[in-house]
Amino acid sequence: MKVTITKMCMGDRNCNDLCPEIFEYDEDQLKSTLKVDDIPDHFKDKVRQAAKECGADAIEIEE
Repeated sequence: MKVTITKMCMGDRNCNDLCPEIFEYDEDQLKSTLKVDDIPDHFKDKVRQAAKECGADAIEIEE
């Protein structure tokens, strides 16, 4: 699974709240970023949920 956060990120931090092990908020860029490049299997469902719930559709997933 490859995850990308696009420039469409509004910085509402929903993904950070849902899966803080994978997403973090960058105060300088005012948007969410990824903590890891390789998503561990046990977090993949949460990452999919974060992408689905992202209001800006800013989380792209390539399986």
